[in-house]
Amino acid sequence: MIRLVIADDQHILRSGLVALLRLESDIEVVAETADCAGTIRAVHEHTPDVLLLDVQMPAGSPPGAPHPDGGAPDGAVPEDGIEVARHLHRTMEQPPRIIVLTTFGRAGYLRRTMEAGAQGFMVKDTPVERLVDAIRRVHQGLRVVDPDLAAQSLAVGPSPLTAKETEILRAAAQGDSTAVIARSLFLSEGTVRNHISSAIGKLQVSTRADAVRVATDNGWL
Repeated sequence: MIRLVIADDQHILRSGLVALLRLESDIEVVAETADCAGTIRAVHEHTPDVLLLDVQMPAGSPPGAPHPDGGAPDGAVPEDGIEVARHLHRTMEQPPRIIVLTTFGRAGYLRRTMEAGAQGFMVKDTPVERLVDAIRRVHQGLRVVDPDLAAQSLAVGPSPLTAKETEILRAAAQGDSTAVIARSLFLSEGTVRNHISSAIGKLQVSTRADAVRVATDNGWL
């Protein structure tokens, strides 16, 4: 029996997946969650074999401590599914096998997903038969990747942004001003502006908003 946790903030989609997957004789859905913190709690509580994990979920409230490493570092909560995967692989001796699901087929998500330790990456409109097959294959230790996204990822290539540039653009995507970004990241405003200018140059655009758009469209944020 494959023990499964489903994490997705879209209630209708999540409920539909739960109902369909419970029809499979070899799959047991042991929990469903709607945010990053709840997913971490559910994984530590239920120790599933496989985690179906949405890319874009709200952070949620900080997790409790069902396990010595159950909470995020320094009380922080991962802000998307890919960071949840990274957190679980960093803090658990035996993390679940992870399939990341996404509504948006952005090539950069695939690279980030695999770097975070996930074993599968699929779009949400995948036929349920293929999703069930992917769950079984990942449970057996194999990798499963949407072929169209794999081709896109090879064409787009890795993100040209540094970790700090990515962090700053992610904050900028929330509409934060330079001053707010500087305070939140403990940087000077000049340093923030320099990183933004560098990102604009690398992405060959002319404004901060364009840099955020290009990085988002490619799945680099």
